[in-house]
Amino acid sequence: MFDRITRRIQMAIGRGRINVANDAGPIQYVQVSYSKIEPKDNIPRVMEYGYTSNPPAQTDAALVHVSGDRSNAICVGTNHQPSRPKNLATGEVMLYQLNGIQVYLSNAGLNIVAASLPVVVSGATTVTINAATKVRMVTPRFECTGDIVDNCDTTGRSMAADRVIYDSHEHDVHNVQAGSNTVTSNPPNQPQ
Repeated sequence: MFDRITRRIQMAIGRGRINVANDAGPIQYVQVSYSKIEPKDNIPRVMEYGYTSNPPAQTDAALVHVSGDRSNAICVGTNHQPSRPKNLATGEVMLYQLNGIQVYLSNAGLNIVAASLPVVVSGATTVTINAATKVRMVTPRFECTGDIVDNCDTTGRSMAADRVIYDSHEHDVHNVQAGSNTVTSNPPNQPQ
């Protein structure tokens, strides 16, 4: 009996490699190979609330076997060696993916790497950026489908209102004076 208890304790924790994951249901199931000749199917994978992933093939798996029974396993940890970023400083955190997308919470600040893919913020009623110094966009083109308002918290005008003033402003032509090569007029009656 002592040998059986010892064996169950020894079998309580195991490791293997994930071959494939089934991410279709409320619980993700993985197929894990403990060795070249010992694959196990339909092992539930437990993940932290608010975080999910679909591990690629050959991801390391840490498994807990309930009561030391290898037929009753739960995958509790994973690590994909080829894609894991290395050399993070103490306290730093990174969310990463196979194709190079990263959200890096470094000791120097937040860095988001999109790996030449689009970044989309959806469903927000308001997006606010509170920057102490400035907001800078380095881009060959800036597009906006709506109106832009300058000094929006004070008495600012929108760019659409400025465009109306610009398009409809007039000059007082009664006092135009001809010169040798220049013509001057009074300022517009509707300042922009």
